[in-house]
Formats: sequence, structure tokens, C-alpha cells
Amino acid sequence: MDAQLKKGLLEVCVLSAIEKEESYGYKIISDLAPYIEISESTLYPILRRLESGGAVTTRSEAYNGRLRKYFRITEIGKSKIQEFIEDMKQFEKISKFITRGGGV
Repeated sequence: MDAQLKKGLLEVCVLSAIEKEESYGYKIISDLAPYIEISESTLYPILRRLESGGAVTTRSEAYNGRLRKYFRITEIGKSKIQEFIEDMKQFEKISKFITRGGGV
């Protein structure tokens, strides 16, 4: 899969994982595991990018003597999911065109 396409796909997957409720890194990875492989070394740069872009906010809370960072989706993040859904509809049309043999 194209690296740029995968990067964008992973961002939307992460946003979708926290769309209903805030979450933390390990739980996000666990929630995504049945659908797509993602490691901590991939997840945290994505979360930082999403945070700097305003798509997520964070808060820290003590858990078992350590600080755990929780991520919450923002309206910008929700808009990114909707944009992705619209893009996928267009992609499906193009895919159908290609798989049926183009202009044939």
C-alpha cells in the first residue's frame, strides 16, 4: 500500500477509535488490532500530528502511579472522518470503473 495513503488511513482509524469516547495509547492499539496493524512507534507520532492539527485534545490522569494520557476527538477530527467517508465513496466509484475494465 502506498505510504501516504496508509498514513491517511491510519489517522482516520485512530480518530474513529476515539470517536465515541476518549482513550489512551494501548487501548487504541488494542481496539484497532482486529482491523489494522499499528505499533506504538507508529501511533504516537500520529497522535501528536492529530493534536497539533487540532483533531484531538489530550488530558493526563494518574493510573497505577503513572500518568496516562487520554485522547479525545474534536469537531475538526470528526470532520476529518466525514471527509474520509466522502472520499471513500468517490474511491469506490473509481474502483468499480477500474475493475470493470475502464471504458469497456
